[in-house]
Amino acid sequence: MIITSKTNSKVKQAVALRDRRDRDRTSLFLIEGYREISRALQAGVAFETLFFCPELFLGENEEHILNGASNCLQTTESVFRKLSYRDRPDGLLAIAHKMNLQFDQIQLKENPCVVIAEAIEKPGNLGTIIRSSDAAGIDLVIVANGCTDMYNPNVVRASVGTLFTIPVVEATNEETLRFCRVHHLKLIAATPEAETLYTDLPMLDGVGIVVGTEQLGLTSFWKRECDHMVRIPMHGVADSLNVATATTLVLYEVVRQRYADSVRR
Repeated sequence: MIITSKTNSKVKQAVALRDRRDRDRTSLFLIEGYREISRALQAGVAFETLFFCPELFLGENEEHILNGASNCLQTTESVFRKLSYRDRPDGLLAIAHKMNLQFDQIQLKENPCVVIAEAIEKPGNLGTIIRSSDAAGIDLVIVANGCTDMYNPNVVRASVGTLFTIPVVEATNEETLRFCRVHHLKLIAATPEAETLYTDLPMLDGVGIVVGTEQLGLTSFWKRECDHMVRIPMHGVADSLNVATATTLVLYEVVRQRYADSVRR
C-alpha cells in the first residue's frame, strides 16, 4: 500500500514531531536522509516507522536500508515532500525512539576528552559540535543546561548522523560537574577573555572542554568551576568565533598534542 493522503495519521504524527513538545511527550524524533538513517541503523537506534519514496532516491543503495528497517511505508512524492523538512529530500525519513543515554551508562577510557556544550542555542551549531567531536575521536559530548533539544531535526541534520556514533548525554550543569569530578577531568573553558592561548595549555590528561552560548559565552558557573581558561587568538575585527568553529579548533589541538606525544614515545 502506498500512502497517498497528506492527512494520513502516520504522516500527521511525523509532521507533529517537528515540535519539541511532541518529541518530549512521545519520546520519538525524526531522522531524515540516507547517511543519517544509515548511521542510526548501524548504531542500533530503534525505528518506529520508515517512510520512503523511490522517486526521490538519489542513489542505488537505499534497498539495504529498507531491508534493515521494519514497518516501512511507501508514500507518493507529494506526501513525502509534506513529511520532509529539507529543500531537497532524498526519499528517506524515519520516526525513531530517543536513545536517552545516562551518565551511569558511560564508560570512559584512560585520559578521555569530553566536550561540555552549555546552553547552545542554535541547532546547527550543536549538530556541528557533535560532528566535530566524532571526527576528532572525542569520547563524550554533554549537552549541559540545553536550550536546544539534541533531537531537533536540524541537530540530527547538522551532525550528519554522528549523533548516533558518539555518546551524547543531556544533563544539568550540576550533574555534569559531578560527573567530571568523579572522573578527575581537568576542566578547560574556552572563552575570549582568557589570557592563555589554547595551544599553550597541555591537554594530554583527561580533559573536559567547556564551551558556551553563542551570544553570552560561558556562565559564571563554569568560569568559576573550570581549572583553566584558554582563548583562540583573534587578529581581525571579530572578537570571537562561531561556537562550533571554536570548539573544533580546540578539539583538534587536543588531537595534535596527543598525536605528537604518541610519536615522541
